[in-house]
Amino acid sequence: MRVALKLAYIGSAYYGSQVQSDVTTVEGEVFRALRKLGIMDDPRSANFTSSGRTDAGVHAMGQVVAFDTDKPNLSIPRVINNELPNSIWAWSHALVPDGFDPRRHATSRTYRYVLHAEQHDISLIRSASKLLLGTHDFANFCTPNNDKITVRTVNRIDVRVNGNLIKIDIEAKTFLWKMVRKVVTALVMIGSGVRDLDWFKQMLDPESYEEGLEPAPAYGLTLMDVQYQQSLEWVDDGYAIHRANGHVEEYLVYHRVMGEVMGQFMIKDQHGTSD
Repeated sequence: MRVALKLAYIGSAYYGSQVQSDVTTVEGEVFRALRKLGIMDDPRSANFTSSGRTDAGVHAMGQVVAFDTDKPNLSIPRVINNELPNSIWAWSHALVPDGFDPRRHATSRTYRYVLHAEQHDISLIRSASKLLLGTHDFANFCTPNNDKITVRTVNRIDVRVNGNLIKIDIEAKTFLWKMVRKVVTALVMIGSGVRDLDWFKQMLDPESYEEGLEPAPAYGLTLMDVQYQQSLEWVDDGYAIHRANGHVEEYLVYHRVMGEVMGQFMIKDQHGTSD
């Protein structure tokens, strides 16, 4: 029987989602848990696949993985989470067709990037973001990956302000390596007045103009959701979600306190302003 899981994880402590032999990854932790529970012996024989990889430090709310198992009764979030670290948790599961592939069968993926608002002109950022809609060559907004085709179609992009934060949601069927983080870098350059809209339009025409961009920091990026054309009967696990919310609350408290603690280390000059 083939089972799919929706996974969430705080990626700060992991060297990405994809398993690697010498570092800690999300998949490595998931494999360990599934093996310990006897749900699967080997990822290859279980045809383990995911909806996509996330880089080191990137988070997820809706990563989808699927695998074959003869123990579907154990392949539920509340059981699996007992063997996972608190920074990774399954929260929904579905029985899926034998040929289901979370990556190839996905019709769209949504990422969210969160950044500090600072002195950015939100209207300029929104104007630039609208230029991304539709099909473009994003060669200037990605890290080259084996001469992969760089044309992608952006279905939706939303920019909104929430207090002193900016949230950027972007949806497409597929993304290039570091595409979202480089798009964010460009939008911040527009919003801060470093570059203008004409430059942004040029960046979308890599045949006539090339420029490298540094990706925005990984910690601001989250894979929020993956959608499929076929109707999957997801079963959310209320107990697993309740426990996960408790762990997230602990993270929130820790970082709120640490934010205040770190603020104490801001050295003031004689005029009372930070250096």
